[in-house]
Parts: sequence; C-alpha cells; structure tokens
Amino acid sequence: MLLLIYFMLLYCYFSSAVSTRLLSSSCQLLGHFDLNGMHKAGDVVLGGLFKVHFFSVFPDLSFTSEPQPTSCHGFDVLGFRRAQTMAFAIDEINRNSNLLPNVTLGYSLYDNCAKLGIGFRAALSLASGQEEQFILEETCVGAPPVLGIVGDSSSTRSIAISTVFSLYRVPMVSYFATCSCLSDRQKFPSFFRTIPSDAFQVRAMIQILNHFGWTWAGLLVSDDDYGLHAARSFQSDLAQSGEGCLAYLEVLPWDNDPSELRRIVDVMRKSTARVVIAFAHESQMINLMEEVVRQNVTGLQWMASEALTTATVLQTPHLMPYLGGTLGIAIRRGEIPGLREFLLKIRPDQHHNNSYGNSMIRQFWEHTFQCRFAPPPAGWMEGGGSLCTGQEDLEEVETELLDISDLRPEYNVYKAVYALAYALDDMLQCESGRGPFSRHSCGNLKRLEPWQLVYYLEKVNFTTAFGDEVSFDENSDVLPIYDIMNWLWLPDGRTEVQNVGEVKRSAFKGEELTIDENKIFWNRESNKPPRSVCSESCPPGTRMARKKGEPECCFDCIPCSEGKISNKTDSMECFLCPEDFWSSPQRDHCVPKKTEFLSYHEPLGICLTAASLLGTCICAVVLGIFIYHCRTPIVRANNSELSFQLLLSLKLCFLCSLLFIGRPSLWTCQLRHAAFGISFVLCVSCILVKTMVVLAVFKASKPGGGASLKWFGVLQQRGTVIVLTSIQAVICTVWIVSASPAPHKNTQYHNDKIVYECVVGSTVGFAVLLGYIGSLAILSFLIAFISRNLPDSFNEAKLITFSMLIFCAVWVAFVPAYISSPGKYSDAVEVFAILASSFGLLVALFGPKCYIILLRPERNTKKVIMGRGVES
Repeated sequence: MLLLIYFMLLYCYFSSAVSTRLLSSSCQLLGHFDLNGMHKAGDVVLGGLFKVHFFSVFPDLSFTSEPQPTSCHGFDVLGFRRAQTMAFAIDEINRNSNLLPNVTLGYSLYDNCAKLGIGFRAALSLASGQEEQFILEETCVGAPPVLGIVGDSSSTRSIAISTVFSLYRVPMVSYFATCSCLSDRQKFPSFFRTIPSDAFQVRAMIQILNHFGWTWAGLLVSDDDYGLHAARSFQSDLAQSGEGCLAYLEVLPWDNDPSELRRIVDVMRKSTARVVIAFAHESQMINLMEEVVRQNVTGLQWMASEALTTATVLQTPHLMPYLGGTLGIAIRRGEIPGLREFLLKIRPDQHHNNSYGNSMIRQFWEHTFQCRFAPPPAGWMEGGGSLCTGQEDLEEVETELLDISDLRPEYNVYKAVYALAYALDDMLQCESGRGPFSRHSCGNLKRLEPWQLVYYLEKVNFTTAFGDEVSFDENSDVLPIYDIMNWLWLPDGRTEVQNVGEVKRSAFKGEELTIDENKIFWNRESNKPPRSVCSESCPPGTRMARKKGEPECCFDCIPCSEGKISNKTDSMECFLCPEDFWSSPQRDHCVPKKTEFLSYHEPLGICLTAASLLGTCICAVVLGIFIYHCRTPIVRANNSELSFQLLLSLKLCFLCSLLFIGRPSLWTCQLRHAAFGISFVLCVSCILVKTMVVLAVFKASKPGGGASLKWFGVLQQRGTVIVLTSIQAVICTVWIVSASPAPHKNTQYHNDKIVYECVVGSTVGFAVLLGYIGSLAILSFLIAFISRNLPDSFNEAKLITFSMLIFCAVWVAFVPAYISSPGKYSDAVEVFAILASSFGLLVALFGPKCYIILLRPERNTKKVIMGRGVES
C-alpha cells in the first residue's frame, strides 16, 4: 500500500514537472495581423507578396480600445493573377519528377495593399509564422515558416523589407522592383530579382537614343526611389559615355501641384529637345498629360519606362495625338503553358473565413461575380448583395484574369519561383562531406537555413520552357532582357502596343539591341524619327568646341586651321597633316603639297630655256662665221684664237643656265654653280687677255716698245687663261668638298607648298666664287677703259669696255634681286643674270664684227682696219 502511494506521489511529481516545463516553453505572438492571403501546406514553404488591392483604409487610432485591422479596397485582378502564377508554378514543380522529386512545396501568399506598412507586416508574418501558440523543441530543429520570399513588387517596399530580411540572410526574389540601389550587395546581400534593374533599363534607353541619334533629351522622373535613382543613373551613364545629355531634368510632384505641372510643361514646350523620357507612375503622368493637352504641346517623341509602357490608362483617344508613337521599355513577355487551365480551376474554400485560409480567392470571387459569401470575411466591406455559391463559371464573365496573351510580370514571378526551386534542388542534391559549408557539410530538410539557400541562388542557372536563360550576376541581377514597344495609333482611334525589338545582355555576346524600324509608327507627317540634338553634327573638316556653361552635347563647329584636318563627323580635334602633305580646301583630308621649282613645263622655264638655247645657237653661228672668215683681216686682227675660246666659253655660259631649270638634285646642285663659275671665269679670262694684248700691241708700235710683245705670245695667252680658270676650279672643288650645295625642301615661303631649291652649303664659297669673277671683270674693264682711245680705227678696247660695263651692271643688280627673290624666282634671277651678261658680251664683242663681215664686207680690209680709209 505504501509502495502504491509512493508511485502515485512520484507520478504526480513528474506530471507536475512536465506540465511546468511545457508552460515555460509556451510562446504567444505579440500581435496578430489579419491579412488577406492564400496558403498551401508543404515540406518547404515559399512566401509571396503581391499587390492584390489598390489602396487601404486605416482605422481610427485612439488607443482607447484594441486597434482594428487596416482594410484593403480596390481589387487588382492583375495582382491576383500574379499570385496565382506563383501558385501555378509551385503546383507545376510538385508535379515534376525531375525537380525536387521527394519534396513538396507549399506557399503562403499575402496581399500588401500597395502600402509599405501592410507589406512589412506581411513580410514579418512570413518570417515568424502566425500560429497562435507553438512549442519549442529541445533540439530547436525544424524548417523555418518560409525558406524564401517572392516579392515585393515595389522598389520602396523591397528596400524596406530586404533591409531587415538581409540581417537574417532570408532570400528574397523580386519580380518587379527595379531600383538600381537594390544591386548593392553590401546593403542587400540576400536580395535577388528576375526583372532587370533600372540601371540596365537606363542603358537600354541610352542605346535607343544612340540608335536614332538623339543626343538632346528631357527627363521626367517621379519623386521616389524609382525615379530619383533612374535620374542618377541617366546622368552617370550619359556622362561616362559622352554620347548625349539632358535638356532638362524635372521631378514630378506626388501632390500633382498644378502650378508645378504648368512650369514643367512650359519647360518642355520651350526646349529644343524633341525627345522626352518618362520614369514616373500612371497617376503622375495622367495629370501631366492633361496639362500637355491644355498647352497643346505637340511634336514630342515620348520614351516610356517599363512602369508606363503598358499603362492602358494613358492609351486613350484623348491623349494619343500627343502620345502616339511612344517608344517604351517593357518587361520581357513570356508564355506559361497550362496557366489558363489552372486559373479556370480556381474555386473559393468556403470553410476558411480568416487569413489562414484562402481569403484572397474568396475576395477575387466576390469582386468578379459581384456577390458575397455569408458571413463575409472579417474586415471585408466589398461585394454585391447576392450570395456566392463558389460554383460560378469563370468563362462566363469578362475578366482580365484569363487574358494570358501578354504575360510580363507573371513571367518574372514564374522565373522567381523556379529560381528558388532550382536552388533548393541543388542544395538537397549535395553529397555529405562534399558540401560548400563548414566541414564540407550540406543542407538538409531537417534543418534548413535560409542563408544556405542564398549560396545556391547565387549559382543558379537554368533555361525556361520559353527559351530564356535565368542566372544572376555578381549583383544578384538576372541577365537582363527587355522588349521594345511602340504605341501604334490606328486610323479608327484605337491604340495597339506592338513589339518592335528587344535589348538584352547575354553571358557571351554582351549587350545587344535589335530594332525593326519598318514596324515603328512615328506620330509625324513624314513618319520618320525626329531629330533631337542641341547642336547639329560637325561635318568633316571641323572640330567640336563646347559652349561654355552648357551641356556637353551643345557645341560649335570650328573649321580646322590650315594644315590640319578632321576626317570624321563630330571630331573633337583636328589632326596635323604629315610633313609633305597639306589640308584640302574642305579640311577633310590631306593632299600632297604643291611642289614649286623652276620647271621646263611652265612659261618662265620655257622662256629661259629658249633664251639659253638661242644664245647657244647664236654662239655656234658666230663661231661658224668666224671660222668661215678666219682669213679675213677683221678676224685675224682681233686674235682669232682668243675669239674662238671666248665663243666656246660663252656657249658654255648659255648652256650652264639649263642646270638651274628642273627639279633640283644633288648632282645638279653641285654642278650648276661649278659650271657657272668656271664658264664665266673662262669667258672673262679670255676678255682680260684680249684686252692686255690690245694694250701690248699698241705699246709695241711705239719706239722702244717691242719688248712688251714677248710677254704676250700665244703660249703666254693660253697659259694665262688656263691659270686663271684653274684658280676658279680649285675654289669650286674646295667649296663642294667642304660644304657641298644640296637640294632642300623649303616650306618657309608657303605652308601649302614645297619649294625645291639648292642651298649653297657655304655662303663664303659662293661669295668667293662670285668675287673672283667680279674681280676679273673689273680688271678687264679698267684695262679696256684705259685702252679705249687707242688710234686704231677698229679699236676692240672700246667694245670690251662696253661689254664689261654691261657685265658688271648685270651682276651688281643680280645680288639684291637674288637675295630678295623667294623660291624658284631666285633661280630665275640667276639664270636671267647669266643669260643677260652672256648676251651682253656676245652682242657687244661680236655684233659689230659680224655686221662688218656679213653686211659691210668692203670694210673688212687691212687698210680699213689700220685706219687708212676705204678701198674703192
């Protein structure tokens, strides 16, 4: 009996201990959120946040009684369809034997009512669960309420929710949040998305701008994270690319202030920019467009962000005269086979009237069929007066739910669910001991951690049935792809949004833009894209010069200076032509510089060549006359041998002038001055010896003067000429050896011409050469001048005096003319001096003699020569 009492007491003790332990481990939620939702049980539960209602009504918060829940109104069928798409994707995965074969997925989907507060409550409910009471197990094992979340649709709500969820590394895959700020992996390490970020949307729009040559555009943005981040991205990308700029940047007010809207539209009307880019929301654009209509601002080409591209509220006959032809970026349209059949099977669960059931479906039913269930769900204030049976046929009513011809956000939801499923599948296929976690461990169903799923989400890579590749980059952004849409304004007033191209980025090819311009409708008479530039393109031959204080795409076109070119449109600078080239008159290409030298083909060269050959021929003729009449007194009386040498030297003088004509080369530069110097020294030496012989003969005719003739014999005459000429040959040799004349391309006279000339090499050598010739000429002139009054009737000294006077006058005038003449004209002056002095000597010395020989032969007698009269 005592033993029985003992066992009874022991049982009571243990019962009391267990009871106490259970009570100590029991927890209750601090608050319960009455949220519209849709749920399905599973081994692993995925959460979802969707905008199923447009707005909400907040209760009176007096805090004198328990606050009532916030009520949501304005049912959004499209938002509901996105939630159903997630349910369909999970149902499809559960039926797929190749993906998560031994795991059943469930879901908990909540309505955020388009409010941050409600969306945040729903997210916390997903993370913590909504069980009224739960018991903690000793081992603290078990799956969390949800392993990952699909949502949210708003950038602002996603930023707020992900900021908290990232602390616990709960993966969140958004299907509609585009703010580029969410790509910051430091702030949002567990955030992913299946919609491209605004950064890529901005780059896509910039590619479209560049494609049509629109470098001057206006930007309208909403006053929130979506618009302001887009504005910053636009400014940053345009600054980096340098291919365009903004005419104006305006922020649309949320309160739709009429005065502010008037100011913005006035800026649009006055601006030269014909392209307007809008990153805003439907409500803001509607009010803005009303002001555009009021001010009648036409002729603008609108570009819409993805938030506006498919906005049917703007595609009205009232606005299409202004918005027709709009180009927009739209989320990639996809096809989801079987979705419509799944939607047709939707039926409300009449056994659940609270948030733990499928209240979202009940509300859709009441909205669609204008009925209500009895009793209505708590907090539900909409619906018609008739009672819902739950058996109504969806195909008998017109509802957007069943229109799956343009699935865009739904396609992103579909991809988000599959991304989580593939990541979970990869995690569960991990082999123990080969895992990526500490000690090579793997995740398992008994103890799933959200952060483990984040690791596999970063590496997920699969292809949808529609053929699109899904993977995430280093910023957890999906490989982006957008459709390019065009608002076609039909003649009957209807509007059709047509696909005219796409822009995408692939893992291997980079960013690609494809546009079918033939399909684009332009709301203009010409049906051609408008021009929207601050400054017209600078043609080749000019360079761009930015206007001070204005954006980069505003510039002036400055013609290139001489010698510089630009051979492409919108060149930033002009380039210097190579040394032997010059800019064309249009300054768009380099052409070979004109070459200038004394040519045989130009009139001046032809005239000088003709004169040179004429003088040579005259010398030959005179020489022939003298040879033919060599026995006549007038030829014999004037030292015929020296006359023959003089005629030969004059012929060389005429011929050496030809070396100064034609393109200079090394041998012509070296030979021209040597031939000139030696020829003229030979000529002047013969004249000097003739003059000295005349003077010696005259002195010999006087008593006691015969001794002077012995110094002027034939050998002495020849020797004197050879010695005097040899001295000049030595001067020329030393000059050529020490500082040889050489051809030179001179560009100092004309920038656009190359003047070919011979540089003398040594100015001293050239001066000595000329000085030696001049000294001999002056000596000959002085001796001839002294002998000018000799009593012979035909005194050659007078002719020599006159010829030397001409010779010296020519070469004295030559020096300043040669120095002051540029380029080829210096050669022409030197040739002219050679020819003039040669003709002067030829005419002065041989003209009178030829006259007597040919025309007055009666005077060609010894008596006349001796001054004794003319024979009868």
